[in-house]
Amino acid sequence: MKPAQVKPPISPELLHQIDIRVGTIESVSDVANSKKLVALRVNFGDHVRTILSGMKRERANPREIECKQALFVVNLPPRKMAGVVSEGMLFDIGYADGITPVLVVPESRVPEGTRAG
Repeated sequence: MKPAQVKPPISPELLHQIDIRVGTIESVSDVANSKKLVALRVNFGDHVRTILSGMKRERANPREIECKQALFVVNLPPRKMAGVVSEGMLFDIGYADGITPVLVVPESRVPEGTRAG
């Protein structure tokens, strides 16, 4: 695979506006009436959110990521998809490059809600 071109530069201030946090995926469930979405119940330490991810077709068993920590963008506006509200976005690697996505995970366990950057 040839890596994609690097995107145009952005200011550090713009990058600092994105709130990326570690959350623990407590459960993964199907989203009714969707062929690709699953609902992740994610613990951020002081609160729990539902975050939708289009991984139903990408993994034979999406529940294999339960109890894992991953990175999430948490300051996006809530978005309703397939009748369910998503309260953030899973940060993964590979989808944009057409390969099977993998989670972005901390090297070792950290407290839920820990900020990236």
